[in-house]
Amino acid sequence: MAHFEIFLAFFAFLFLSYYCFRNKYGLPTYWPFVGMLPALLQNHHRLHHFFAEVLEKSQLTFFIRGPWLSNLRLLFTADPANVHHVLSKNFGNYPKGPKFRETFEPLGDGIFNSDGDLWQYHRSMAQTFFGHPQFQPFFLKEIWEKVENGLFPVLDHVSKQGLEIDLQDLFLRFTFDITCNIVLGHDPKSLCINLPNHPFSDVLHDAEDAVLYRHLVPRFVWKFQRWLGVGKERKLREAEKVVDDFIFDCISRKKEEMCKRSLSARQNKVENELKPGRDTTSTALSWFFYLLSKNPSVISGIREELDTIMAQANYVHDCNKEDKTKGHQRHNYLSRNFAELSDELIYLHCAICETMRLYPPVAFNNKAPMEPDILPSGHRVDSNMQIILHTYAMGRMKSIWGEDCHEFKPGRWISNKGSIKHEPSHKFLAFNAGPRTCLGKRMSLIQMKATAIAIISNYDIQPIEGHVVVPDSSVILRMKHGFKVKVLTSQQ
Repeated sequence: MAHFEIFLAFFAFLFLSYYCFRNKYGLPTYWPFVGMLPALLQNHHRLHHFFAEVLEKSQLTFFIRGPWLSNLRLLFTADPANVHHVLSKNFGNYPKGPKFRETFEPLGDGIFNSDGDLWQYHRSMAQTFFGHPQFQPFFLKEIWEKVENGLFPVLDHVSKQGLEIDLQDLFLRFTFDITCNIVLGHDPKSLCINLPNHPFSDVLHDAEDAVLYRHLVPRFVWKFQRWLGVGKERKLREAEKVVDDFIFDCISRKKEEMCKRSLSARQNKVENELKPGRDTTSTALSWFFYLLSKNPSVISGIREELDTIMAQANYVHDCNKEDKTKGHQRHNYLSRNFAELSDELIYLHCAICETMRLYPPVAFNNKAPMEPDILPSGHRVDSNMQIILHTYAMGRMKSIWGEDCHEFKPGRWISNKGSIKHEPSHKFLAFNAGPRTCLGKRMSLIQMKATAIAIISNYDIQPIEGHVVVPDSSVILRMKHGFKVKVLTSQQ
């Protein structure tokens, strides 16, 4: 009888908890003891879309609280005013901070994780690097060489053989080879016909998953797992070793060119440049071609723009050369003159921006104030709270982009005068905002444009019917199951 009474009391507690604590607006419920953890677990397979739904229902800002005594306090926001306040207006109060560096410690002490004088130093060095007059020609040369010697041979092979291929994996290999060659002076040649496995490339997914996990569980949980060497923390430690081994191997080959830099400093610099250079650009390209496959009119628009530019440049196709298609000849012309023509590719530029609005490569950015503050939305924040600036959700808010925010419409980026329409960075956050705006923005756009026209000029991408394409629950917004396609030689 006593057991039955205990059972009834427990059932009554659950019943009363449901009706007393449940949120009537469809928002996550704050339950006794466990906080909002049940909602996070229930939606772990679709976290970014879940947060977008929550922020749409909560006037763009919502407070996630974890289990009691866990000190897990996350303020999610997609409010441009809050973003501007945190990243620009009150920038000094929102450094990366020790908690951020601890969460992202696999990336070392480079520009991504550092603050203050160290960050200023890294940023100054990066500006000098990207601003050097010889860098852009060198960068373009690397892109076109990898297109011609890596991308084209693979695409020609799968096209002739009628094979299926994961386009996301292909772009990861493409950007990985280019980034390694630029940063390390070493081409791992992961992009070739046999598509070899590369341990460095494979383990980065595990590292990204572990970093997201650190955001969503109490700090003592992942710290304890780290100490025990189990779960995602074990995979992260293994990934760190593979990355370190690869980088040190490359460093040993280039030791005489290090210009008196220490190995540790070089490693931090490399780890900070390799991951963003590989993952963000390849992710953007993957979603770009996915959206193009759903919107053939946009492909036609890009090709029409290319034809118009070629006509204005007095380009003439030589029909007598049977060994080259029109697409390959157009590619050869563009590769030689891309630096001058890049800024004329307005519609292509807008299509890329529209892709990154809907599918930003970095799904969110997190901050914590040094001193207590009040955000423009009226929410109070303190140093024990993480502020999650949710870039993915921002691109899907009707209050920011209008009722058609879920539609892929490159035209929204074109002004009445036919030029590219400027959107403030605190509204379009794909390249961050404020003093930490991405220094590689222009180079990233150039790489995406060059890759896009190389493929669009020569091939048609045909998605595999029935293959599901959804975002992964990760810091980098990669496709969870990849993007399986067939490649056809373009007849246009």
